[in-house]
Amino acid sequence: MNTVVDTALIQSLDSAHFLHPFTDFKDLNGRGARVITRAEGVYVWDSEGHRILDCMSGLWCVNAGYGRKELADAAHQQMMTLPYYNSFFQTTNVPAVQLAAKLASLAPDVGDRSFQHVFYSSSGSESNDSNVRMVRRYWDLLGQPQRKVIISRNNAYHGSTMAGASLGGMSGMHAQGDLPIPNITHIEQPYYFENGLPGETAEEFGVRAAGWLEEKILAVGPDKVAAFIAEPVQGAGGVIIPPSTYWPEIQRIVDKYGILLISDEVICAFGRLGHWFGYEKFGYKPDLVTFAKAITSGYMPLGGVMVGNRVAKVLIEQGGEFNHGYTYSGHPVACAVGLANLEIMEREQLPQKVHGEIGAYFAQRYAELNDHPLVGVAETCGFVGGLVLVKDKARKTRFHGDDGVGMICRGHCFQNGLIMRAVGDRMIIAPPLIMTRADIDEMMRLIYLALDLTQTELKARGLL
Repeated sequence: MNTVVDTALIQSLDSAHFLHPFTDFKDLNGRGARVITRAEGVYVWDSEGHRILDCMSGLWCVNAGYGRKELADAAHQQMMTLPYYNSFFQTTNVPAVQLAAKLASLAPDVGDRSFQHVFYSSSGSESNDSNVRMVRRYWDLLGQPQRKVIISRNNAYHGSTMAGASLGGMSGMHAQGDLPIPNITHIEQPYYFENGLPGETAEEFGVRAAGWLEEKILAVGPDKVAAFIAEPVQGAGGVIIPPSTYWPEIQRIVDKYGILLISDEVICAFGRLGHWFGYEKFGYKPDLVTFAKAITSGYMPLGGVMVGNRVAKVLIEQGGEFNHGYTYSGHPVACAVGLANLEIMEREQLPQKVHGEIGAYFAQRYAELNDHPLVGVAETCGFVGGLVLVKDKARKTRFHGDDGVGMICRGHCFQNGLIMRAVGDRMIIAPPLIMTRADIDEMMRLIYLALDLTQTELKARGLL
Protein backbone atom coordinates (compact mmCIF):
# COMPACT_ATOMS: atom_id res chain seq x y z
CA MET A 1 0.00 0.00 0.00
CA ASN A 2 1.33 3.45 -0.93
CA THR A 3 1.77 5.45 2.26
CA VAL A 4 3.66 8.40 0.75
CA VAL A 5 1.66 11.53 1.48
CA ASP A 6 2.07 15.28 1.21
CA THR A 7 2.36 16.14 4.91
CA ALA A 8 1.69 19.86 4.49
CA LEU A 9 -1.42 19.19 2.38
CA ILE A 10 -2.86 16.67 4.86
CA GLN A 11 -2.15 19.02 7.78
CA SER A 12 -3.85 21.85 5.93
CA LEU A 13 -6.93 19.75 5.18
CA ASP A 14 -6.90 18.48 8.76
CA SER A 15 -6.95 22.02 10.14
CA ALA A 16 -9.69 23.00 7.73
CA HIS A 17 -12.05 20.08 8.30
CA PHE A 18 -11.20 17.66 11.15
CA LEU A 19 -12.13 18.51 14.75
CA HIS A 20 -10.09 16.16 16.94
CA PRO A 21 -11.18 14.65 20.29
CA PHE A 22 -9.81 16.14 23.54
CA THR A 23 -8.04 18.90 21.61
CA ASP A 24 -7.44 22.64 21.82
CA PHE A 25 -8.39 23.28 18.19
CA LYS A 26 -6.64 26.65 18.02
CA ASP A 27 -3.42 25.23 19.41
CA LEU A 28 -3.44 22.20 17.08
CA ASN A 29 -4.08 24.34 14.02
CA GLY A 30 -1.05 26.40 14.95
CA ARG A 31 1.20 23.35 15.34
CA GLY A 32 -0.17 21.00 12.69
CA ALA A 33 -1.16 17.41 13.41
CA ARG A 34 1.27 14.51 13.37
CA VAL A 35 0.26 12.33 10.39
CA ILE A 36 0.49 8.58 11.03
CA THR A 37 0.49 6.61 7.80
CA ARG A 38 1.22 2.95 8.56
CA ALA A 39 1.95 0.45 11.33
CA GLU A 40 3.45 -3.01 11.83
CA GLY A 41 4.02 -5.03 14.98
CA VAL A 42 4.76 -2.59 17.82
CA TYR A 43 5.72 0.36 15.59
CA VAL A 44 3.93 3.16 13.71
CA TRP A 45 5.39 5.44 11.04
CA ASP A 46 4.56 9.07 10.37
CA SER A 47 4.33 10.82 7.01
CA GLU A 48 7.95 11.95 7.28
CA GLY A 49 9.18 8.36 7.58
CA HIS A 50 9.95 8.40 11.31
CA ARG A 51 9.51 5.04 13.06
CA ILE A 52 7.91 5.33 16.51
CA LEU A 53 7.65 2.61 19.17
CA ASP A 54 3.98 2.66 20.18
CA CYS A 55 3.98 2.06 23.90
CA MET A 56 0.34 3.11 24.23
CA SER A 57 -1.06 0.43 21.88
CA GLY A 58 -2.85 3.13 19.90
CA LEU A 59 -5.19 4.16 22.72
CA TRP A 60 -4.79 1.18 25.08
CA CYS A 61 -6.29 -1.13 22.46
CA VAL A 62 -3.91 -2.74 19.92
CA ASN A 63 -3.11 -5.67 22.21
CA ALA A 64 -2.37 -8.11 19.38
CA GLY A 65 -0.16 -5.61 17.56
CA TYR A 66 -0.42 -4.01 14.14
CA GLY A 67 -0.53 -5.67 10.72
CA ARG A 68 -2.61 -8.73 11.60
CA LYS A 69 -3.77 -10.06 8.24
CA GLU A 70 -6.18 -12.50 9.94
CA LEU A 71 -8.23 -9.58 11.24
CA ALA A 72 -8.39 -7.89 7.83
CA ASP A 73 -9.40 -11.21 6.28
CA ALA A 74 -12.13 -11.74 8.87
CA ALA A 75 -13.55 -8.29 8.16
CA HIS A 76 -13.41 -8.81 4.40
CA GLN A 77 -15.07 -12.20 4.52
CA GLN A 78 -17.87 -10.94 6.75
CA MET A 79 -18.39 -7.83 4.63
CA MET A 80 -18.85 -10.01 1.58
CA THR A 81 -21.26 -12.31 3.45
CA LEU A 82 -23.33 -9.95 5.63
CA PRO A 83 -21.81 -6.47 5.99
CA TYR A 84 -24.55 -5.23 8.28
CA TYR A 85 -27.91 -6.00 9.76
CA ASN A 86 -29.52 -4.67 12.90
CA SER A 87 -30.25 -6.60 16.09
CA PHE A 88 -33.67 -5.03 16.63
CA PHE A 89 -37.05 -6.64 15.79
CA GLN A 90 -36.31 -10.19 17.00
CA THR A 91 -33.29 -10.47 14.68
CA THR A 92 -29.72 -11.66 15.24
CA ASN A 93 -26.59 -12.56 13.27
CA VAL A 94 -24.08 -15.38 13.54
CA PRO A 95 -20.87 -13.49 14.54
CA ALA A 96 -22.67 -11.57 17.32
CA VAL A 97 -24.03 -14.79 18.81
CA GLN A 98 -20.73 -16.63 18.48
CA LEU A 99 -18.76 -13.79 20.07
CA ALA A 100 -21.20 -13.51 22.98
CA ALA A 101 -20.81 -17.24 23.62
CA LYS A 102 -17.03 -16.93 23.39
CA LEU A 103 -16.93 -14.07 25.88
CA ALA A 104 -19.10 -16.05 28.28
CA SER A 105 -16.66 -18.96 28.05
CA LEU A 106 -13.66 -16.70 28.81
CA ALA A 107 -15.17 -14.87 31.78
CA PRO A 108 -14.05 -16.45 35.09
CA ASP A 109 -16.80 -17.98 37.22
CA VAL A 110 -18.02 -15.75 40.06
CA GLY A 111 -20.92 -17.83 41.35
CA ASP A 112 -24.39 -16.31 41.06
CA ARG A 113 -22.88 -13.34 39.24
CA SER A 114 -21.23 -15.41 36.50
CA PHE A 115 -21.41 -13.97 33.01
CA GLN A 116 -23.54 -15.65 30.34
CA HIS A 117 -24.98 -12.58 28.60
CA VAL A 118 -23.60 -9.68 26.55
CA PHE A 119 -25.15 -6.35 25.57
CA TYR A 120 -23.29 -4.81 22.61
CA SER A 121 -22.33 -1.22 21.80
CA SER A 122 -19.61 0.37 19.68
CA SER A 123 -17.42 1.91 22.41
CA GLY A 124 -16.64 2.06 26.09
CA SER A 125 -18.49 5.37 26.44
CA GLU A 126 -21.66 3.86 24.97
CA SER A 127 -21.24 0.79 27.15
CA ASN A 128 -21.18 2.86 30.31
CA ASP A 129 -24.28 4.74 29.16
CA SER A 130 -25.86 1.29 28.81
CA ASN A 131 -24.75 0.46 32.35
CA VAL A 132 -26.61 3.46 33.74
CA ARG A 133 -29.77 2.46 31.87
CA MET A 134 -29.44 -1.21 32.81
CA VAL A 135 -28.72 -0.61 36.50
CA ARG A 136 -31.72 1.66 36.90
CA ARG A 137 -33.94 -0.75 34.94
CA TYR A 138 -32.82 -3.54 37.27
CA TRP A 139 -33.83 -1.67 40.41
CA ASP A 140 -37.11 -0.51 38.84
CA LEU A 141 -38.02 -4.13 38.09
CA LEU A 142 -37.23 -5.06 41.69
CA GLY A 143 -39.63 -2.41 42.92
CA GLN A 144 -36.92 -0.06 44.22
CA PRO A 145 -37.02 2.85 41.74
CA GLN A 146 -35.48 5.19 44.34
CA ARG A 147 -32.14 3.41 43.87
CA LYS A 148 -30.71 5.68 41.22
CA VAL A 149 -27.41 6.99 42.62
CA ILE A 150 -24.23 5.60 41.09
CA ILE A 151 -20.97 6.21 42.96
CA SER A 152 -17.69 6.59 41.08
CA ARG A 153 -14.23 7.96 41.89
CA ASN A 154 -12.39 11.21 41.34
CA ASN A 155 -9.95 11.05 38.43
CA ALA A 156 -11.70 7.99 37.00
CA TYR A 157 -12.38 7.79 33.26
CA HIS A 158 -15.56 6.13 32.04
CA GLY A 159 -16.02 7.78 28.64
CA SER A 160 -16.94 11.17 27.22
CA THR A 161 -20.66 10.88 26.47
CA MET A 162 -23.00 12.71 28.86
CA ALA A 163 -23.41 9.69 31.15
CA GLY A 164 -19.86 8.41 30.64
CA ALA A 165 -18.28 11.76 31.43
CA SER A 166 -20.56 12.13 34.45
CA LEU A 167 -19.54 8.71 35.76
CA GLY A 168 -15.91 9.68 35.28
CA GLY A 169 -14.26 11.93 37.82
CA MET A 170 -12.34 14.29 35.53
CA SER A 171 -12.85 17.86 36.73
CA GLY A 172 -11.97 19.31 33.34
CA MET A 173 -14.75 17.31 31.71
CA HIS A 174 -17.25 18.21 34.41
CA ALA A 175 -16.48 21.89 33.89
CA GLN A 176 -17.89 21.69 30.36
CA GLY A 177 -21.55 20.84 29.83
CA ASP A 178 -22.95 21.15 33.38
CA LEU A 179 -21.73 17.72 34.47
CA PRO A 180 -22.17 15.41 36.23
CA ILE A 181 -25.81 14.68 35.48
CA PRO A 182 -28.04 14.10 38.55
CA ASN A 183 -27.65 11.04 40.78
CA ILE A 184 -23.97 10.47 40.09
CA THR A 185 -21.47 11.22 42.85
CA HIS A 186 -17.79 10.56 43.54
CA ILE A 187 -15.29 9.50 46.19
CA GLU A 188 -11.52 9.94 46.31
CA GLN A 189 -9.27 7.64 44.27
CA PRO A 190 -6.97 5.01 45.87
CA TYR A 191 -3.74 6.84 44.94
CA TYR A 192 -1.26 5.94 47.67
CA PHE A 193 1.58 8.19 46.45
CA GLU A 194 -0.66 11.24 46.66
CA ASN A 195 -3.17 10.38 49.41
CA GLY A 196 -1.27 8.08 51.76
CA LEU A 197 -0.61 9.49 55.23
CA PRO A 198 2.92 9.73 56.74
CA GLY A 199 3.80 6.35 58.21
CA GLU A 200 0.78 4.65 56.65
CA THR A 201 1.51 1.46 54.73
CA ALA A 202 0.01 0.86 51.29
CA GLU A 203 -2.09 -1.95 52.76
CA GLU A 204 -3.45 0.28 55.51
CA PHE A 205 -4.19 2.98 52.97
CA GLY A 206 -6.04 0.51 50.73
CA VAL A 207 -8.51 -0.31 53.51
CA ARG A 208 -8.94 3.35 54.40
CA ALA A 209 -9.49 4.33 50.74
CA ALA A 210 -12.13 1.65 50.30
CA GLY A 211 -13.82 3.00 53.42
CA TRP A 212 -14.62 6.20 51.54
CA LEU A 213 -17.20 4.19 49.62
CA GLU A 214 -19.00 3.17 52.79
CA GLU A 215 -18.95 6.76 54.02
CA LYS A 216 -20.54 7.93 50.76
CA ILE A 217 -23.19 5.18 50.82
CA LEU A 218 -24.20 6.22 54.33
CA ALA A 219 -24.21 9.91 53.38
CA VAL A 220 -26.43 9.32 50.33
CA GLY A 221 -28.60 6.69 52.02
CA PRO A 222 -28.14 2.96 51.36
CA ASP A 223 -31.68 2.68 49.99
CA LYS A 224 -30.84 5.23 47.27
CA VAL A 225 -27.54 3.78 46.00
CA ALA A 226 -27.78 1.65 42.85
CA ALA A 227 -24.16 0.82 42.03
CA PHE A 228 -20.47 1.54 42.40
CA ILE A 229 -18.38 1.77 39.21
CA ALA A 230 -14.59 1.60 39.04
CA GLU A 231 -11.70 0.55 36.83
CA PRO A 232 -9.56 -2.32 38.23
CA VAL A 233 -6.57 -0.05 37.52
CA GLN A 234 -7.31 3.56 36.62
CA GLY A 235 -6.04 4.12 33.10
CA ALA A 236 -6.48 7.62 31.72
CA GLY A 237 -6.18 8.95 35.28
CA GLY A 238 -2.50 8.03 35.18
CA VAL A 239 -2.25 4.26 35.78
CA ILE A 240 -3.31 4.39 39.43
CA ILE A 241 -2.76 0.88 40.82
CA PRO A 242 -4.74 0.22 44.02
CA PRO A 243 -3.09 -1.51 47.02
CA SER A 244 -3.80 -5.23 47.41
CA THR A 245 -6.24 -4.57 50.27
CA TYR A 246 -8.46 -2.19 48.32
CA TRP A 247 -10.64 -4.46 46.20
CA PRO A 248 -11.38 -7.07 48.91
CA GLU A 249 -12.66 -4.27 51.14
CA ILE A 250 -14.71 -2.78 48.29
CA GLN A 251 -16.28 -6.21 47.78
CA ARG A 252 -17.18 -6.44 51.46
CA ILE A 253 -18.84 -3.02 51.36
CA VAL A 254 -20.95 -3.54 48.22
CA ASP A 255 -22.09 -6.91 49.55
CA LYS A 256 -22.97 -5.40 52.93
CA TYR A 257 -25.26 -2.80 51.36
CA GLY A 258 -26.51 -4.91 48.46
CA ILE A 259 -25.45 -2.51 45.71
CA LEU A 260 -24.32 -3.54 42.23
CA LEU A 261 -20.64 -3.49 41.31
CA ILE A 262 -19.59 -2.36 37.82
CA SER A 263 -16.05 -3.19 36.69
CA ASP A 264 -15.06 -0.87 33.85
CA GLU A 265 -12.53 -2.98 31.94
CA VAL A 266 -12.36 -1.05 28.67
CA ILE A 267 -8.60 -0.92 29.28
CA CYS A 268 -7.97 -3.77 31.71
CA ALA A 269 -9.66 -6.70 29.93
CA PHE A 270 -8.24 -9.07 27.28
CA GLY A 271 -4.80 -9.72 28.70
CA ARG A 272 -3.73 -6.23 29.69
CA LEU A 273 -3.34 -7.25 33.36
CA GLY A 274 -2.31 -10.84 32.60
CA HIS A 275 -5.86 -12.22 32.70
CA TRP A 276 -8.79 -12.26 30.29
CA PHE A 277 -10.59 -9.88 32.67
CA GLY A 278 -9.16 -7.55 35.30
CA TYR A 279 -11.54 -8.59 38.05
CA GLU A 280 -9.81 -11.99 38.08
CA LYS A 281 -6.49 -10.27 38.80
CA PHE A 282 -7.86 -8.60 41.93
CA GLY A 283 -10.28 -11.33 42.97
CA TYR A 284 -13.56 -9.42 43.17
CA LYS A 285 -17.02 -10.31 41.81
CA PRO A 286 -18.67 -7.65 39.66
CA ASP A 287 -22.25 -7.67 38.41
CA LEU A 288 -21.45 -5.85 35.15
CA VAL A 289 -18.21 -5.61 33.17
CA THR A 290 -17.65 -2.87 30.59
CA PHE A 291 -15.47 -3.85 27.63
CA ALA A 292 -14.30 -2.31 24.32
CA LYS A 293 -10.90 -1.42 22.80
CA ALA A 294 -8.86 -4.67 22.83
CA ILE A 295 -11.86 -6.90 22.04
CA THR A 296 -10.86 -6.26 18.41
CA SER A 297 -7.35 -4.93 19.15
CA GLY A 298 -8.78 -1.63 17.90
CA TYR A 299 -9.19 -2.90 14.33
CA MET A 300 -12.96 -2.28 14.43
CA PRO A 301 -15.12 -0.22 16.83
CA LEU A 302 -16.83 -2.61 19.26
CA GLY A 303 -17.86 -2.44 22.90
CA GLY A 304 -20.34 -3.93 25.27
CA VAL A 305 -21.33 -5.00 28.74
CA MET A 306 -20.91 -8.44 30.24
CA VAL A 307 -24.10 -8.86 32.27
CA GLY A 308 -23.86 -11.09 35.33
CA ASN A 309 -26.54 -13.69 36.01
CA ARG A 310 -27.89 -11.83 39.02
CA VAL A 311 -28.81 -8.85 36.83
CA ALA A 312 -29.65 -10.78 33.66
CA LYS A 313 -32.11 -13.01 35.49
CA VAL A 314 -34.18 -10.01 36.62
CA LEU A 315 -34.08 -8.33 33.21
CA ILE A 316 -35.16 -11.53 31.44
CA GLU A 317 -37.64 -13.07 33.87
CA GLN A 318 -39.46 -9.89 34.85
CA GLY A 319 -40.24 -9.18 31.21
CA GLY A 320 -41.07 -5.84 29.60
CA GLU A 321 -39.13 -4.05 26.87
CA PHE A 322 -35.72 -2.59 27.66
CA ASN A 323 -35.98 0.65 25.70
CA HIS A 324 -32.30 1.04 24.89
CA GLY A 325 -29.86 0.05 22.14
CA TYR A 326 -27.79 1.20 19.19
CA THR A 327 -27.88 0.92 15.40
CA TYR A 328 -24.58 -0.96 15.53
CA SER A 329 -25.30 -3.22 18.54
CA GLY A 330 -23.81 -6.60 17.57
CA HIS A 331 -22.43 -5.33 14.25
CA PRO A 332 -21.55 -8.52 12.30
CA VAL A 333 -18.24 -7.25 10.90
CA ALA A 334 -17.01 -5.92 14.24
CA CYS A 335 -18.03 -9.16 15.96
CA ALA A 336 -16.29 -11.28 13.30
CA VAL A 337 -13.09 -9.31 13.86
CA GLY A 338 -13.53 -9.69 17.61
CA LEU A 339 -13.75 -13.47 17.25
CA ALA A 340 -10.64 -13.58 15.07
CA ASN A 341 -8.76 -11.35 17.52
CA LEU A 342 -9.60 -13.57 20.49
CA GLU A 343 -8.46 -16.60 18.47
CA ILE A 344 -5.06 -14.92 17.96
CA MET A 345 -4.77 -14.08 21.65
CA GLU A 346 -5.66 -17.64 22.66
CA ARG A 347 -3.34 -19.24 20.11
CA GLU A 348 -0.39 -17.05 21.07
CA GLN A 349 -1.30 -17.17 24.78
CA LEU A 350 -0.93 -13.41 25.15
CA PRO A 351 -2.68 -13.11 28.54
CA GLN A 352 -0.59 -16.00 29.87
CA LYS A 353 2.63 -14.36 28.62
CA VAL A 354 1.76 -11.13 30.41
CA HIS A 355 0.94 -13.14 33.53
CA GLY A 356 4.20 -15.07 33.19
CA GLU A 357 7.76 -14.55 31.99
CA ILE A 358 7.38 -11.56 29.64
CA GLY A 359 5.23 -9.66 32.15
CA ALA A 360 7.79 -10.34 34.87
CA TYR A 361 10.57 -9.01 32.65
CA PHE A 362 8.51 -5.92 31.84
CA ALA A 363 7.97 -5.28 35.57
CA GLN A 364 11.64 -5.88 36.39
CA ARG A 365 12.94 -3.47 33.76
CA TYR A 366 10.33 -0.78 34.47
CA ALA A 367 11.11 -0.89 38.21
CA GLU A 368 14.66 0.20 37.38
CA LEU A 369 13.23 3.65 36.64
CA ASN A 370 12.83 4.15 40.40
CA ASP A 371 16.55 4.97 40.44
CA HIS A 372 16.22 7.89 38.03
CA PRO A 373 16.55 11.31 39.75
CA LEU A 374 13.29 12.58 38.20
CA VAL A 375 11.16 9.56 39.16
CA GLY A 376 9.23 9.60 42.44
CA VAL A 377 7.83 6.12 41.94
CA ALA A 378 7.55 3.76 38.98
CA GLU A 379 5.14 0.81 39.13
CA THR A 380 3.45 -1.70 36.87
CA CYS A 381 0.49 -4.05 36.81
CA GLY A 382 0.51 -6.53 33.96
CA PHE A 383 1.32 -4.56 30.82
CA VAL A 384 0.55 -1.07 32.14
CA GLY A 385 3.09 1.16 33.83
CA GLY A 386 3.14 4.59 35.38
CA LEU A 387 5.75 6.87 36.92
CA VAL A 388 5.62 10.22 38.70
CA LEU A 389 8.00 13.03 37.76
CA VAL A 390 9.17 14.86 40.92
CA LYS A 391 11.44 17.74 41.84
CA ASP A 392 12.81 16.05 44.94
CA LYS A 393 12.71 12.27 45.38
CA ALA A 394 13.42 12.28 49.11
CA ARG A 395 10.66 14.77 49.94
CA LYS A 396 8.30 13.67 47.14
CA THR A 397 8.14 17.31 46.06
CA ARG A 398 5.89 17.66 43.01
CA PHE A 399 6.23 20.09 40.15
CA HIS A 400 3.68 22.88 39.81
CA GLY A 401 0.91 22.06 37.36
CA ASP A 402 1.77 25.08 35.22
CA ASP A 403 5.31 23.75 34.71
CA GLY A 404 3.94 21.27 32.18
CA VAL A 405 6.60 18.72 33.10
CA GLY A 406 4.64 15.81 31.64
CA MET A 407 4.20 17.51 28.30
CA ILE A 408 7.89 18.39 28.21
CA CYS A 409 8.75 14.74 28.72
CA ARG A 410 6.17 13.61 26.16
CA GLY A 411 7.76 15.93 23.61
CA HIS A 412 11.15 14.31 24.10
CA CYS A 413 9.55 10.89 23.79
CA PHE A 414 7.99 11.66 20.41
CA GLN A 415 11.10 13.42 19.13
CA ASN A 416 13.13 10.30 19.82
CA GLY A 417 10.79 7.60 18.50
CA LEU A 418 8.69 6.70 21.54
CA ILE A 419 4.99 7.11 22.35
CA MET A 420 4.53 7.57 26.08
CA ARG A 421 1.47 9.40 27.40
CA ALA A 422 1.53 12.32 29.85
CA VAL A 423 -1.18 12.70 32.50
CA GLY A 424 -0.20 15.78 34.46
CA ASP A 425 3.12 14.87 36.09
CA ARG A 426 2.63 11.14 35.44
CA MET A 427 4.06 9.34 32.42
CA ILE A 428 2.24 6.15 31.46
CA ILE A 429 2.57 3.24 29.04
CA ALA A 430 0.44 0.31 27.87
CA PRO A 431 2.40 -1.44 25.11
CA PRO A 432 1.12 -4.17 22.78
CA LEU A 433 1.07 -7.59 24.44
CA ILE A 434 3.20 -9.03 21.64
CA MET A 435 6.32 -7.24 22.92
CA THR A 436 9.51 -9.30 23.16
CA ARG A 437 12.39 -8.88 25.60
CA ALA A 438 14.27 -7.00 22.88
CA ASP A 439 11.29 -4.66 22.40
CA ILE A 440 11.16 -4.00 26.16
CA ASP A 441 14.89 -3.27 26.21
CA GLU A 442 14.47 -0.79 23.36
CA MET A 443 11.51 0.80 25.14
CA MET A 444 13.57 1.25 28.30
CA ARG A 445 16.45 2.79 26.37
CA LEU A 446 14.10 5.35 24.87
CA ILE A 447 12.38 6.10 28.21
CA TYR A 448 15.74 6.74 29.88
CA LEU A 449 16.75 9.00 26.99
CA ALA A 450 13.52 11.00 27.28
CA LEU A 451 13.90 11.33 31.07
CA ASP A 452 17.51 12.51 30.75
CA LEU A 453 16.58 15.08 28.09
CA THR A 454 13.64 16.24 30.24
CA GLN A 455 15.92 16.66 33.24
CA THR A 456 18.34 18.73 31.16
CA GLU A 457 15.54 20.95 29.87
CA LEU A 458 14.01 21.45 33.31
CA LYS A 459 17.40 22.55 34.65
CA ALA A 460 17.80 24.95 31.74
CA ARG A 461 14.39 26.44 32.51
CA GLY A 462 15.24 26.83 36.18
CA LEU A 463 12.59 24.32 37.25
CA LEU A 464 15.12 22.01 38.91
